[in-house]
Amino acid sequence: MKVLMVLTYYHPHVSGLTIYVKRLATTLARRGHQVTVLTSRYDDALPAEETVEGVHVVRAPVVFRLSKGVIMPTFPFLAWRLIRQHDVVSVHLPQFEASLLGL
Repeated sequence: MKVLMVLTYYHPHVSGLTIYVKRLATTLARRGHQVTVLTSRYDDALPAEETVEGVHVVRAPVVFRLSKGVIMPTFPFLAWRLIRQHDVVSVHLPQFEASLLGL
């Protein structure tokens, strides 16, 4: 099964949500599923794409920050492309417009 997980921050950023999603993603990958995480490239030192513990991580570039939030103009386009390639989408975003990913 192809699983896409979408969230603002992912490992190596540390929060309860990032820990939860990392554990879920790596467990699914170990069980033979193809897992992709779409997240922000909140630190320029992070690669735009990489595979970590069997999980393909895609990071959208961040244009600027608002407090803890990030502005990523390419995020909706990346999400749209990736959603069409996956069987299941797990969204972990607090923004109201996150519901649009389900359409």
